[in-house]
Amino acid sequence: MTLEVTESVCVLPASQSSPTPRPEISPKEPSAAAPATDRPTRPPAARTVGLSALAAAALAACGGGDEAGIASTSGDPVQKAASSQPISAEQAARFLHQAQFSSTDDEIDQVRTKGYAGWLDAQMAQPMTQSGWDWLISRGYNSAAGNILDNDAYADFMVWYQLMQASDAMRKRVALALSEIMVVSTTSIEGESCSFAMAAYWDLLNRHAFGNYRTLLGAIALNPAMGIFLNTLNNQKEDAATGRQPDENFAREVMQLFTIGLYQLNMDGTPRLGANGRAIETYGMNDVSNLARVFTGYVLDPTGHVKGTKPERYRNPMIIKANQHSTLDASFLGTTIAGSTPPAQKLAMALDTLFNHPNTAPFIARQLIQRLVSSAPTPAYVGRVAAVFANNGAGVRGDLAAVVKALLLDPEARRDPAQAPPTWGKLREPIVRCVQWVRTFGAAPKNGAAWLMEDQSDPSEGLGQSPLRSPSVFNFFRPGYVPPNTALASTGQSAPEFQITNETTVASYINFMEGAISDGIDGDKNTKIRVENYTREMALVDDPKALVNRLNLLLAGGQLSSATLATISGAIATIGSKSNYGRKTRIWGAILLVMTCPEYLVQK
Repeated sequence: MTLEVTESVCVLPASQSSPTPRPEISPKEPSAAAPATDRPTRPPAARTVGLSALAAAALAACGGGDEAGIASTSGDPVQKAASSQPISAEQAARFLHQAQFSSTDDEIDQVRTKGYAGWLDAQMAQPMTQSGWDWLISRGYNSAAGNILDNDAYADFMVWYQLMQASDAMRKRVALALSEIMVVSTTSIEGESCSFAMAAYWDLLNRHAFGNYRTLLGAIALNPAMGIFLNTLNNQKEDAATGRQPDENFAREVMQLFTIGLYQLNMDGTPRLGANGRAIETYGMNDVSNLARVFTGYVLDPTGHVKGTKPERYRNPMIIKANQHSTLDASFLGTTIAGSTPPAQKLAMALDTLFNHPNTAPFIARQLIQRLVSSAPTPAYVGRVAAVFANNGAGVRGDLAAVVKALLLDPEARRDPAQAPPTWGKLREPIVRCVQWVRTFGAAPKNGAAWLMEDQSDPSEGLGQSPLRSPSVFNFFRPGYVPPNTALASTGQSAPEFQITNETTVASYINFMEGAISDGIDGDKNTKIRVENYTREMALVDDPKALVNRLNLLLAGGQLSSATLATISGAIATIGSKSNYGRKTRIWGAILLVMTCPEYLVQK
């Protein structure tokens, strides 16, 4: 994908790639426990040096050609299998970038010592760390005070902290991927204890990240935040007198987005075609309206709830209110559920039907590959991972631990990037890039101060993306998105992350990261998430080549070309290093140039 991304990042018109704009949301004033923050003005000197050097590096990178690291299209064969022992630090770093967020020196050593499979087993065996719910309580956000009770900013603080600080980084990476498939957005969860409702949903995704997909489906179907987001909460049965019909939102999305998709699929994810040569739809409107009857009558469970201080009804699974539940038969996808069937049994039968549908394995397998490894996986790759979803080798369907392990150890994922076609890989999500910087260099507030990283989805001033802040149920980008008027479009290859990539977001990302690297993110002098000292990098400040080589390993997995390395080294060498500020600026500039060059932006 190197050539495609180089062209698109440099020149892709905003009008061709911008998603539907999210409506403006008035920020709510945080409480005294979490004071309001304003982003400080970035140091002019750092900004000037950084952007001037960036321009030179970007022009060189956008020049293309073999010197820019564009892969051959010779169709080299896929390596037979992933070795149990990585042969280089670069291989370990690349693996880590697919499996989690960062590749620090210690993390690279762990993978090289344990091997790919051993490292994965250790990560999956690690217990879930502090829940988002408990983190909110630890910060005192369980309060009935007016400026705390309905403040959704705490959900942002919570999820950024979890992504950036929790030791179970792989679990968090998979949970983030699931949150972009089974979307619930903080933007749409308002009112009492909204941040706790989002924390409960986030915790659910983490809890089941390495569990069974069927269990996960059951958990999200009864989750209050999902109930609010897709209208199953207080969804009432039909009423012939008024003409009221059950809300169909969740019924539609649980099929379209969470399980079977719009069109029938072969096991390798390719569409099944009818006699007319066209794709065959998986369901129709009657399927939706009938399935919707199953999801009626659900209300919040108030057990243990105390307004503000113990917001339990926002994490207790929803319960049935019998007089609001439909008693009509529900016929969908070839299954008929009698109206007299108990509601809990109806729900189980409906979810079993979706879970066992032949589409679900390739539909979910492909999206997980997209989120972690490559935007346009080959049918063979999808087929191998889907087969593991269908049967983990022990007769179990939907084993997410086995699925994630299979997609990360697959020969296509582990092959040398130089052997892959140019379209292989994925554009790194802005969230993932930012979290990588924090984890790689240990950014944090001073002395354990409050973690106040806010919603960063503003495309003109932030990252254009923020966890649990999707503008709609369709995430920030669609899995089938194809950038128009590009080389990818000519072959119909998907590149989802390009849906939020345009001139505005590219420039905003550069400015955001420049400020973060040199001065920190959000907060005041004590709460700002920043790196006080780039100690290991400072030891190399007088050797630009060695400094850039180190950053190439940690941030890009060694995938920057020799031409790009030389360009960045040359640019930062022009920054004087006699003064302390000059030495810092050289470090800042090197990190910024690596994290904004096209060869880094594409994870191979």
